[in-house]
Amino acid sequence: MSSRRSRITEEEINELISKLQSILPETRRRGTSRASASKLLKETCNYIKSLHREVDDLSDRLSDLLATMDTNSPHAEIVRSLLRS
Repeated sequence: MSSRRSRITEEEINELISKLQSILPETRRRGTSRASASKLLKETCNYIKSLHREVDDLSDRLSDLLATMDTNSPHAEIVRSLLRS
């Protein structure tokens, strides 16, 4: 494989930045103003970290809920299936 083929073009970078900008909640709220690539990458990292925290919190809440339920109830099975997903 040639090194030229494995390099990403500036156009591709700009396209990826635009895609990131379109899916991040903070940048969508700002509207059409274009953020710098470094700022956008920092916001992306922060957003991913917040999503990880949210997933961990929801997982803990589901585990707590399951611990307080009758383990043989239909609701408990639904919670267990959510935890397996």
